[in-house]
Amino acid sequence: MNREFTITVFTEHKVGLLHRLTTIFTRRKISIESLNTSESEIRGIFRFTIVITTTEDTVKSVTKQIEKQIGILKAFYHTEDEIVYQEIALYKVPTAAFAYSDEVESLIRKHNARILTIEPEYIVVEKTGHKEETRQLFRELEPFGILQFARSGRIAITKQIKEITSYLREIEKHQEETADEVLTY
Repeated sequence: MNREFTITVFTEHKVGLLHRLTTIFTRRKISIESLNTSESEIRGIFRFTIVITTTEDTVKSVTKQIEKQIGILKAFYHTEDEIVYQEIALYKVPTAAFAYSDEVESLIRKHNARILTIEPEYIVVEKTGHKEETRQLFRELEPFGILQFARSGRIAITKQIKEITSYLREIEKHQEETADEVLTY
């Protein structure tokens, strides 16, 4: 049965790594629904957050294949209930939509969104939440005219603290030991 999984990959900062990762999914004909890269809590270690919909057997296999790549330190997969996650969406709405009624402003408040910038021609609204929440605000703003819309990839952290944190601490300790060895030469 297909379900949504979030794969977290910890990597060194290597050129071409993103291409090699996406190739793993392409070869298996798995569509990446969301992809985000960022620094992690450990200096020099980067985090890829990848969202896919597949079976558990397939995600296990893909995660193992990812870990075999040079420059990959560790990969984990998680179900939605094992993580805390958010996305951010930006909506550019004509300023005129605000001029004739309080309806757009009420929508923004109802959805716990916020106004980022006000220009003579447009207003930019920001909404942080799950994909369903950002889509709902999109649908409700659509009748007022959306000039532009952009949504980020998922960012996620695990609810379980021990697994990833202890592994990353081991990596950090190893990096410090390696740096100390280099300094003694």
